[in-house]
This record gives sequence, C-alpha cells and structure tokens, in this order.
Amino acid sequence: MRVLVTGAAGSIGRVVTPGLNDRGHEVVGLDLVPSPPGHHGQWHTADCTDPAAVDGVVGASRPDAIVHLAGAPGEGSLAESLLSHTHTTGTLLDAMVTHDVRRIIYASSNHAVGRTPRTDSLGVDTRPRPDTFYGAAKVAAEGVLSLYADRYGIDAVSCRIGSFLDHPETLRNLSTWLSHDDCVRMVEAALTAPSPGYAVLYGISNNTRAWWDLEPGRALGFEPLDDAEDWADRIPARDEDDVEGAAVGGPFATKQFERPAF
Repeated sequence: MRVLVTGAAGSIGRVVTPGLNDRGHEVVGLDLVPSPPGHHGQWHTADCTDPAAVDGVVGASRPDAIVHLAGAPGEGSLAESLLSHTHTTGTLLDAMVTHDVRRIIYASSNHAVGRTPRTDSLGVDTRPRPDTFYGAAKVAAEGVLSLYADRYGIDAVSCRIGSFLDHPETLRNLSTWLSHDDCVRMVEAALTAPSPGYAVLYGISNNTRAWWDLEPGRALGFEPLDDAEDWADRIPARDEDDVEGAAVGGPFATKQFERPAF
C-alpha cells in the first residue's frame, strides 16, 4: 500500500514511517521540513494549511491512504489550534475527494475527552469533553472526518492517542502509555481494517491500568502487545500524581492551561 504520512518528520512520524516501511508499505513523507536522515522514499516539503500545496502533493503521490500526523503537539490559541489540526484535516480531505483517495488515519488525542473524570474504562461513545483548545481542535477535526465519511464514503479512523513515549515516565503514563511498537501496530491496523467507515479508537498499549476501552481498536484489528506495568517499579511517586489522575487529560485539565479564546 502506498501511504502518504503527514508530519513524517515529527516524533510520531519518525516512528511510524520506518515502521510501515518495515511492514512492506511504500511511504511518502510530507512535512514542513526536509526529510530526516534514513528516509529513502519520496518526500514532499509543504504546509498542510495550504490547500493548493496539499492538493499538489496528493495528486503527485497518488496514495492509497493518508496517515495525518501533522499538527502542533501542544496547546496554542484557539485560532492556532483550529488552523493546525482542523484546517489541515479539511485540506487533506478535499484533496482526497479530488484525487479519489479512500482512507485517512488521523492522530487525534485523548485530550478530546480530557475533561472527563477518570474511570477504569472510558468508551469511545462518551461525549467530547476537551480539556484545552488543542483538545477542542481535535474534536472539531473528528467532526470534519465524520462529515466526509458520511458525505463521500471515505473510510476515516480517529486514533485518540494517549502518551506516546519511549517508556512511561509518570504514574498517569502507566494508564495512558502508547509504546512505539504498538503505535505502528495501531496505524497498520487502521490502514488495513476492512471498510471501517468512520471509527474511533483509543491509542494506548495493553496497559494493566488502562483508563480507556481497547475493544473498539481490537474490532479494527489493533492488538497492542506492550504493557506499561513492566515499568511500574521504576516510576517515582510525585506530588502531582493525584491532580493528574483526577481527569483523563491529566495536567491539560488543570487551571494552568485555562486562557481566553480571544
């Protein structure tokens, strides 16, 4: 499968791109910066907020599917967040319609439901409760994906990623960790699941203390193998643990991220 990966030079992109290559996929990279060392395939340097540039890349690369990882990884203003996450999703979807690309995998976030009080198994059917403008922009992007799935029959999978880290670093991470290997497994499952329509899954590893329901991902073929519990005896207790464990968004759901929209 030929896969266009946006944000291919980012932290997740640098893991997913070689991971998909290793599994036999042909990966085309797209980012604001030139290709990093080690990438030997096709690469495009362009801004995903530019509809004409995105259309040109999709038209030139003719992918079978798109993995959309591009976007600012942290909190910004409302306008910045919507541009980075929702606007870019729209530009890609329009290019997909024009060039008949039928599937997109989106790096959404646990922060789309970050204000939800912590539970032991939060499902994908809970209402959106973003904890930040970043989370709100992810919710909006999910809404646009759902619209295009209904309007044009595009298969779209939103992966609400937890804590993408080399290894867990905090008590919260023991519940929210997504390992590098499981991230690649998640993306490949979303790429190859038969006719998912519009679907949402939680992107975490097979953590003993998981806060989110893994069954929607398993229904698409995502079988995570790693468990943050293997690191539990190396995680020091911190004063922030109770606050970060009160809502599923952790520190993003605290007052330090509160700000006016305009």
